[in-house]
This record gives sequence, C-alpha cells and structure tokens, in this order.
Amino acid sequence: MVVIPGLAGGIDLLTPLARSLSCHYRVIAYQLRGEEDCFALRRRFGMADLVEDLAEFIEWMGLEQPDVLGLSFGGAIGIQYASRFPYRLRSLSVQGVGARLEKSLLRLIAGMVLKDYPLPTDNAFVNQFFQMFLGRGPKPREVMEFVTKNCWQTDQSVMTHRFQMVRKIDLRPCLKSIRTPVLVMSGQRDVFISNQSLLELCEGINDVQFVRLPEGGHLAFLVQPQRVVQEMTRFTHRFD
Repeated sequence: MVVIPGLAGGIDLLTPLARSLSCHYRVIAYQLRGEEDCFALRRRFGMADLVEDLAEFIEWMGLEQPDVLGLSFGGAIGIQYASRFPYRLRSLSVQGVGARLEKSLLRLIAGMVLKDYPLPTDNAFVNQFFQMFLGRGPKPREVMEFVTKNCWQTDQSVMTHRFQMVRKIDLRPCLKSIRTPVLVMSGQRDVFISNQSLLELCEGINDVQFVRLPEGGHLAFLVQPQRVVQEMTRFTHRFD
C-alpha cells in the first residue's frame, strides 16, 4: 500500500508514476487542501494543517502502517508526519526534498514572480520556468507539455501560498523524532535542493538510505518514474 500526498501541480501530474507503482503496490493519491478551491485560502492554513490532513486521511481509509511516498512539497508533509506520528508508517520515501530551502537568487526570483505578477495560463516564455524543475538539457516535447498543462491547473494564489510555506520550512528540529525507515531520493540536476540541505536531512534521520537519481531534476519522478519505483520497491521489500 502506497499513499501519495498530492502535488502543487495537481494530482494528474502523478499519473505516470502511479501507473508504474501500481504494478507493485495498491496506490492511493489524494489532493491537497485548496488545490481545486482557491477560496479555501480565505481560511489560512499552514503545514501543520496539511500534516493533520494526511493523518486524518490515513485513519479514515483504515490503513495500518502504509508506505508513504512524498514528492517535493508532499515530501515535506511526509517528513513532518513521520516525526509527529513515529510508529504509524511502515516506511517513508521522499524525492525532491531537503532539510530546508536555502536562500538563493533563483528561489528569490521565483517567489517574487509568483507573488507580485499575474501570470498567463499558457505562455512560452513563462513555461521555460518549468524546464528548471526537469533539470538541464532538452526534454521531450510531450513531457514539457504534460508538465506545463498540469502545473497551470493549480491557481496562482494557491501556488504562492504553498511556496511561502516551503520557504519557511526547517525540518531539522523534527528529524530526531522519526522512527520510520526513510528513503531519500534526489535528482542529480535538482537546482532547488542543495547538497548541504540533503546532507542535513540524511544526517538527522536515524534509519535513512540515500539514492542519487542520475537523470532529471526536481521532478525526477516524471523523467524516470521506473527508476523511482525500482528504488522504492527495493527499499520497501526489506520490510515484507
């Protein structure tokens, strides 16, 4: 059983990975709060609320020690859930997450643009921003079109709110409370997660395994979903 917290780009972004995972697991993905209703932001919520949403979802589904896979923003939710509920998961796998989001010009510009400028829903120049998520080098046209289409399904106000939450995250204080075995995967060309942030994440977790994915960037699970599934199945089979 694998539970996947939804992504900022909408749940459809998970489709290729979910198909590959379903060959080995029963896969359940759920949408994050506010994804299809930007008016939910009228009642402000934070990461603690999203962690509680995951806890309620697992309880409501009657899942006993499931495996959880958290990707990017969902990975931060998974880490905090494992810290708050140390014995509720069989395993946790994450990709595209570090202990904290360090300040850099790239992240500063992304935050300013999302916050202060209304963006068109489809613009060739703006869509190049998503190329950074896939890593350097040309990517198949169909992959780029798939990413841009699904990322624009999320309202800009919701993306801004989540980006602001991520900028404030510092996972280091909660890592020592994690008792769940954790697999940390990182794309070789992930420009958003530094090596230092990855090191701090891995050093803070008691039972951790780190895997570097040779291709892809922050959205490595889209570029090589089979490799992500391979690493996760290898990791979780030790608990069968």
